[in-house]
Amino acid sequence: MVLVVDVGNTNITFGVYDGKNLVTTFRLMSKTQRTSDEYGVLITELLSKNDINTKKIEGAIIASVVPNVMHSLTGGIKRYVIDRLMIVGVGIKTGIKVVTENPKEIGPDRIVDAVAAYELYGGPVLVMDFGTATTYDLVNADGCFCAGITAPGIRTSARALWQDAAKLPEIEIKKPASILAQETISSMQAGLVYGQIGQTEYIVKRVKKETGYDNLKVVATGGLGRIIAEETDVIQEYNSALTLEGLRIIYEKNNK
Repeated sequence: MVLVVDVGNTNITFGVYDGKNLVTTFRLMSKTQRTSDEYGVLITELLSKNDINTKKIEGAIIASVVPNVMHSLTGGIKRYVIDRLMIVGVGIKTGIKVVTENPKEIGPDRIVDAVAAYELYGGPVLVMDFGTATTYDLVNADGCFCAGITAPGIRTSARALWQDAAKLPEIEIKKPASILAQETISSMQAGLVYGQIGQTEYIVKRVKKETGYDNLKVVATGGLGRIIAEETDVIQEYNSALTLEGLRIIYEKNNK
């Protein structure tokens, strides 16, 4: 079994693979400060509650966009779970080539998503991750990471509304019954959700126009990605476990 760990700005998502089968997932908040012992105890307890014997875990892999948690997190995993730990970064085999102006600027989470989308669906492919930021990353037919687009995530935009506008409340993010809202909550929901749909459709259209990729596959992931994917036909695939799949694939490429 392999433990895969995606450290995002909001949550740390853990998954356990038995071969290619994702047997369980669980999450911790990434903004909570913890010692290595606290991480170790929490992870082993959550593994146990999900019927995973730590002795069966043969290795682990991490992709992180939050450097501040890495010392404690990696220490906890090495001490309590498995010492064989791989971190996505320079020197790791991914199967794709980054050909942007400054490859080192591309976050490991985006690389991992790109690897998964290319391996699972082929190229050219545009992979979207609806997280703290909404990212759109292009991989061509030859497996080259060509370009990336970054926009505020839906929750980030929502937080800006209710924090910066005194009379706007904190709301649940969901699609309202109609875009023709008649009160504050549904008007905010309409702006956030339909605004994201419109942004998505325009960016896909623009990418196709500038690349000439009429056969471009479009794959989405991220917590709120399902809401958007269900409301537009420009997204062909939604895969909630895309990042975890990418981590599994990269682990396997580096352990052949």
